[in-house]
Amino acid sequence: MISGNTSIQQPIFRWPDGKRAALSLSFDDARLSQTDCALPILDAHCVKATFYVSPAAVEQRIRQWHKAIEHGHEIGNHTMNHPCSGNFAFARSRALEDYTLERMEEELLSANDAIEHLLGVQPITFAYPCGQKFVGRGEEVQSYVPLVARHFLVGRSAFDEIHNDPTFVDLAQATALDADGASFEQIKAMIDHALEDGGWLILLGHEAGTGGRQTVLAEVLEKLCCYVQNPENGIWMETVATIGNHIAQTRKDAD
Repeated sequence: MISGNTSIQQPIFRWPDGKRAALSLSFDDARLSQTDCALPILDAHCVKATFYVSPAAVEQRIRQWHKAIEHGHEIGNHTMNHPCSGNFAFARSRALEDYTLERMEEELLSANDAIEHLLGVQPITFAYPCGQKFVGRGEEVQSYVPLVARHFLVGRSAFDEIHNDPTFVDLAQATALDADGASFEQIKAMIDHALEDGGWLILLGHEAGTGGRQTVLAEVLEKLCCYVQNPENGIWMETVATIGNHIAQTRKDAD
């Protein structure tokens, strides 16, 4: 549950061109529906998104991913093998409980190298598979957030409850809210909350299309693109890297 004293005065953060909040749209896994459905909608509205990919998935639509880069979309790192807790049956052979920090660092760096080889870009942001940030078991559990902080500008989390406060956010574990299956009204409520706080909302999706599990509905994506492109709504919509860079540079200038 979200709780606390909402009357506490927060430092004011200045977004570019007088915008009142920032928004990034991100998709995970380089799924086929992203190139087939999401990219045409985004490009039609000149909206840029961040796609967190694993190299093997990229190879299935290599031409389309090159085109996405040409259109200004960001390609981020989502590891080589998508390790998650072994409580997910699909991840049992690559369970985080069986990983070490050394093995995870190899995952991160190998994926960066493979993505650069395939697409000619070096990712500077990362998305935690399944939103999970640990390796090991029991007393041997360790966070791999410090690895992400060492190698990336932003590490995007998943399935969180609140947008990011740009004056406070740890960029190595920036929050992201789930857009899969959400109506436009539900997403607008998330945006409105970010506007109230002057925050940075990152939306997380997987598939794109007409329905099914883990899907950002095409009609919702269309409405979202139209909404954020209206200057009266005061939203700065950009990639995770662009907004992360702005926050990092603003902090640097303030020091």
